[in-house]
Amino acid sequence: MEKALIFDMDGVLVDSMHFHAAAWRTAFGEAGIEVDIRDIFEMEGANDRGIVERVLQKEKHVFDEDIFVSVPARKHELFNVDNVEPFIGMKKCLLEMHELFHLALVSGSDRHAVEKITGRFFNGVFDVIVSGSDIVLGKPHPDPYLKAVRMLDIPKDKCIVIENAPLGVEAAKNAGLFCLGLPTYVDAAHLRYADRIMKDHAALLVYLRELCS
Repeated sequence: MEKALIFDMDGVLVDSMHFHAAAWRTAFGEAGIEVDIRDIFEMEGANDRGIVERVLQKEKHVFDEDIFVSVPARKHELFNVDNVEPFIGMKKCLLEMHELFHLALVSGSDRHAVEKITGRFFNGVFDVIVSGSDIVLGKPHPDPYLKAVRMLDIPKDKCIVIENAPLGVEAAKNAGLFCLGLPTYVDAAHLRYADRIMKDHAALLVYLRELCS
């Protein structure tokens, strides 16, 4: 029976969230909205529209629809993918996993950022890629993961999701998928809905390689 591993990108494959959060904070600030950078970390996994909606709700701001375009556009200008690096061992691990599993990537980041990062570090590794630009309802809605499962054409019980964000874990579970939680930027308690929580990337690598034995 064919099996699949479905990876989140930011915080699982690449160490990038600090750069995302700083870009969001600046973009919102230029629009007159002060944002606590810790809130951005807790919103990780949502797509552009989801992040803007959550910030506006939290800060009780009411703006024209234009802000859903202008703030993400400015954030994309500020976010420099050249600052991003993969976590140690993940590139080699994915190459190994690709020999035995179908691999998918499900990210809340926009399509441009996803393509640049995968092109630099994981070119040709993923059978399916779903970015935040590809869906309307992002994480924690199940839509991104359900779309990936449909594209993979593999039963849900043969798929494993690897997520580091609370909203991402919720999305995976809402989609009815087994989920590994990886506490990269938040405390493990925030990932409590995951089926299993990895201590760190080293533990994740051990777990994934054990799947091959």
